[in-house]
Amino acid sequence: MKADKKNITRLLKTARGQLDGILNMVEEDRYCIDISNQLLATQAILNKINKEILHAHMEHCVKESMSSEESGQKIDEIMTLIDKMMK
Repeated sequence: MKADKKNITRLLKTARGQLDGILNMVEEDRYCIDISNQLLATQAILNKINKEILHAHMEHCVKESMSSEESGQKIDEIMTLIDKMMK
């Protein structure tokens, strides 16, 4: 992985902490809107992480493959991922 591992790790730990907090909120039968807001915040962090990883992938892995036979495979991988994201 070519993305900033320190930043990705920090963000993942933040998301994990938020998920633990959401689980506690559910167990404590907290207000639905508060839980939903925390879920949205966690999704935003996960989306940010995914964006950083994909940017790094495009910048390094895909660029490097453009002069090789792997370029078609790399493009197919990205297209498959985009299809998953758009569901």
